[in-house]
Amino acid sequence: MQEFDKLALSLHPHYSHFNVTNRLLFTGHSHQAWPDAAFAGILEYSKMVAEQVDKKWEFAFEKTEILREYLRNFYDDPSGKYCREQNTHVLLVSWLSALDLKNKPKIITTTGEFHSMSRQLRSLQEAGLNIVFLPHQNDSALLEAIKKELDEKTSAVMLSRVYYQTAEINTKLPEIARVTKQAGIPLLVDDYHGTNVVPLSLQNEDMEHIYILIGGYKYLQWGEANCFLRYPANCELKPVITGWFSAFQQLDKPKNNNTLYFDDGDQKFATGTYDPISQYRSAAVAQFFNSQGLTPDILRHQYSSQLTYLRNLFDDANFTDSAVEHANQRPAEESGGFMALRTVYARKLRSMLLDEHIFTDARNEIIRIGPAPYTTSLQCQKMIKALFKNLKIISSNSHTV
Repeated sequence: MQEFDKLALSLHPHYSHFNVTNRLLFTGHSHQAWPDAAFAGILEYSKMVAEQVDKKWEFAFEKTEILREYLRNFYDDPSGKYCREQNTHVLLVSWLSALDLKNKPKIITTTGEFHSMSRQLRSLQEAGLNIVFLPHQNDSALLEAIKKELDEKTSAVMLSRVYYQTAEINTKLPEIARVTKQAGIPLLVDDYHGTNVVPLSLQNEDMEHIYILIGGYKYLQWGEANCFLRYPANCELKPVITGWFSAFQQLDKPKNNNTLYFDDGDQKFATGTYDPISQYRSAAVAQFFNSQGLTPDILRHQYSSQLTYLRNLFDDANFTDSAVEHANQRPAEESGGFMALRTVYARKLRSMLLDEHIFTDARNEIIRIGPAPYTTSLQCQKMIKALFKNLKIISSNSHTV
């Protein structure tokens, strides 16, 4: 038994629908199991919408506010605004449309960004914008490179707090935030792999001016269609791509040719109609996390303990010529919530493990093994045992050929 088993085992009865006790679910960095409370939230929505019909929106908005409050608590950010949308790409595009890309066609980013941001920026690059992709592996070097690249033609800096392929934390983010603030340039942080894993106090770090992309699909256990753009209360950006949910409170006002206005609430970067069932599901999960005392510090300790244990198991089991190694050599305190291993057999391993109903995932030559708060030490042991069993099968077959 390991220290983290106590919390993991206490959570198992609350995840009966996903049967986390009897399954090896190691896509915690991609898709975590939902607690039973999520299904109760779905039923709650079904009853509500049948009763309220077109009056459902005021009830849906109440659930969204529960999610906002959860995020404000996580980021120690009482004054921040949190715009809800169905995915981070919608929010990303809306935010980009608010930049003065005509007169400031330069955007600084890194080589380690997730597809949603990376693909969109490459598309803008093909359209003629100056997108600067800086190496992300060395945090200090990245900070210095950003300082050198900032100029009067720069519209924004866009990068991750935790890199999606390796779980390496960008340890110089507070410094990058200060540099961009001094230059008067917006900083957008993709925190899909940081939320609910690596605590961040925006107040203590003097980062209340930044923008943050947040996804509920992974560590928050909120499922699909629960994403947010965090922006400062004094945000002066005005998105060009804008939907009617950004001015929901003004629907009764007559249409005219005057300047477009936005509501004073949190939906400045919103688009249009969505399915509120996602909010009921996720609000129930957020309340479940609170009831279980899953604070940012407790979650951080759980993930760090599990990551350290997985790494030690891997190191003890690894063998000469295994063709697999750590893709992330940083200590646990500089890493997010999953173990990243580099091997040319990454996708083959994932497929073989899935045939055994063991869930992992692979990106190029990296196989990612992500626990969740409910993952036990015994499940970690079974995971690593299965990994090396299949590695030896692959190695044996390659030698035979």
